[in-house]
Amino acid sequence: MGNIAALAWKELRSYFVSPIAYIVIGLFALLYGYFYVAILAAFIRNSMQLAQFDMGPSTMNVNQQLIRPLVQNITVMMLFLGPMITMRTYSEEKRSGTIELLLTSPLTDFQIIMGKFLGAFALWVIMLAVTLPHILLLFYFGSPEWLPIATAYAGLLLLGACFISLGLFISSLTSNQIVAGISTFAVFLFLWIITWIGTVTGPTGMALTSYLSINEHLDDFGKGVIDTTHLIYYFSFIAFSLFLTAKSVDSERWRG
Repeated sequence: MGNIAALAWKELRSYFVSPIAYIVIGLFALLYGYFYVAILAAFIRNSMQLAQFDMGPSTMNVNQQLIRPLVQNITVMMLFLGPMITMRTYSEEKRSGTIELLLTSPLTDFQIIMGKFLGAFALWVIMLAVTLPHILLLFYFGSPEWLPIATAYAGLLLLGACFISLGLFISSLTSNQIVAGISTFAVFLFLWIITWIGTVTGPTGMALTSYLSINEHLDDFGKGVIDTTHLIYYFSFIAFSLFLTAKSVDSERWRG
């Protein structure tokens, strides 16, 4: 565990040595701030309109009409910013030639992969932490339910872990960061819109594409529901992606 933690810390620190962390976190904070203000303004406007008919308190729900749309927008931002987190993890090592040093070090493939995964995942956790002050303001001025918020953040952590694990695999296939970033975004987008295919394939195809869609499994988390089906999907996705990364790294070791 010590080697994994050391490598994860090195990976996280490398994001802040380069401009990547500042760009990604800055863009995330800027976009999230815009969506927060826009959705909050719409929520307040609708509350005032309903209050004229004495319907405001009974019909407006902070969790469902404010926080859930925010969570959905966070997933969209991850779709675009996720590739920026993972595109350099292995491709930069290959480009600079340090991959040989890494593979010939005393570290096992498992330690290398988990170190890089946890380092990138830590950056995602930091990005989500940026959103917490905004949520705390809602508790100060209102009374949202805390359980759906907690489960929504748990879902976001799992979604981010899926994106990162898949991004690691794609980055391990090329030495070009741009190629890795574009390829990662393309695969993310496919997993995002795969349900569109199901709409023209009948009930069976719809059920299959809904299960494969990485975004469909997040909806229940925003309602405060943790379904084992969703947990199995996310953890299986992460494990399979890391397994593919291990096979890719192993083939790189043999080629080296």
